[in-house]
Amino acid sequence: MRKIFLTLTVLVLITTVLFSSCASIVSKTSYPIYIRTNPAGANISITNKKGKEVYRGQSPTTVTLKSGAGYFAKAEYLVKLSSVGFEEKVIPINYKLNAWYFGNLFIGGLIGMLIIDPLTGAMWKIKDPVVNETLAKTSTTILITPNLNIVDIKNVSEESKSQLVRIN
Repeated sequence: MRKIFLTLTVLVLITTVLFSSCASIVSKTSYPIYIRTNPAGANISITNKKGKEVYRGQSPTTVTLKSGAGYFAKAEYLVKLSSVGFEEKVIPINYKLNAWYFGNLFIGGLIGMLIIDPLTGAMWKIKDPVVNETLAKTSTTILITPNLNIVDIKNVSEESKSQLVRIN
């Protein structure tokens, strides 16, 4: 009886080590990103690295984005912010290697390190979960239409007279 119990315990431990992955258990495969702009209500468009739009809305908002983009590939997103009267701004959202991925050396084993975490995207973690941007106002060009005003010199101030140019 004791030999069967010991064998089952060893079998469960080996199975747990071989068929688990540290980053997938401890971490996530999608992360929320909080987007806030000044002015509020700016249009938001998020595209993935293939150029496909994955989100469209207005700020402030929270968007959940996947961390993986395929086997051993991290996700990359571009957040485009725009508002009438303000310059458009594009901010990259990048992911970095998740430190829990290396926990596979102790807990998850080779299956976790080479298959599960790379496939699920759990091996990647977001660098900065907050986008807080102030949009710059667009420079506007004012068109001045020239006017011709005829004024008697007696009605011109002394300050204006000092700026006059004599024409011969």
